Amino acid sequence: MPEGHSVHRIARQFARSFTGPPVAVSSPQGRFTAGAARLDGHAIVQSRAVGKQMFLEFDHHLWLRVHLGMYGAWDFAGDIAVDPVSPGERGGRAAKVVGANEDSPWSIGAPRRTRLRMAESEQLQPEINVWPPEPIGQVRVRLLTPVAVADLRGPTVCEVQTIEEVDATIARLGPDPLVDPDGEGRFVENVRRRNVAIGQLLMDQEVVAGIGNVYRAELLFRARLDPYTPGKDLPTDVARALWRDWAYLLKLGVETGQMLTMDGLEGEDLERAKASRDDRHWVYHRTGEPCRVCGTPIAMAVMAGRNLYWCPKDQV
Repeated sequence: MPEGHSVHRIARQFARSFTGPPVAVSSPQGRFTAGAARLDGHAIVQSRAVGKQMFLEFDHHLWLRVHLGMYGAWDFAGDIAVDPVSPGERGGRAAKVVGANEDSPWSIGAPRRTRLRMAESEQLQPEINVWPPEPIGQVRVRLLTPVAVADLRGPTVCEVQTIEEVDATIARLGPDPLVDPDGEGRFVENVRRRNVAIGQLLMDQEVVAGIGNVYRAELLFRARLDPYTPGKDLPTDVARALWRDWAYLLKLGVETGQMLTMDGLEGEDLERAKASRDDRHWVYHRTGEPCRVCGTPIAMAVMAGRNLYWCPKDQV
């Protein structure tokens, strides 16, 4: 499932490539035909991400709300400028960048007529030869401008909302550090008033917005916290430190396009971490492997419907 940094990057992609001109909105799959008709022909004036939810405002005061869920993804194509990210993370074939002296397909600001898939990770795919490209797969909604197209597949939520409905949706979410830089107090209160394991609370989007399975495991290890500690038992300073670490990791993820949760890496260790997910996390997805700090086998259990990873020795 895409976590908060991915959704913020998707919102930035829309802001960069889709605001301004009128947008042709359709539903090739047919499941969003009525909603598409309400937005068709209007311009996007704003894109917003809050936690795992994204909102596109159109010039007639209606919004498109999207939650990608477990299987959703956006495919972008056309003359789009792509945020930089490690080549090892993108995968797929690199497209040739259009522009003088631009040899790297990862350069920021370089226009290209290609495909870019954005979900949990990002994949730069081959250049396209026909404009507009044919929809691939079950496309719930297509947003098309003269130079760019965005196709949405497999979302949990895709609906048109009024500003009142958008405000009500956001009001139900916990704080997001990139939206609520002063949300530390609300996060601490949300955690410390509940007799629920902190490993479960971090996955509750009404407690804090944007954290998913990877960030949950890594934040708890970085804090050396037992995932089963009730939120009400966390000292205030520990809860504050969790929020601040989440703000740091989220900003880093948005800037780099990666969930790189191990600090202090240098040289070959850093290059391996950039190229492979297996080398960039402390505990996530490392069941039975030795803890990188103490050597104890990493444990795994199901919590809040997802696999939880932690070190039984260091996280006590």
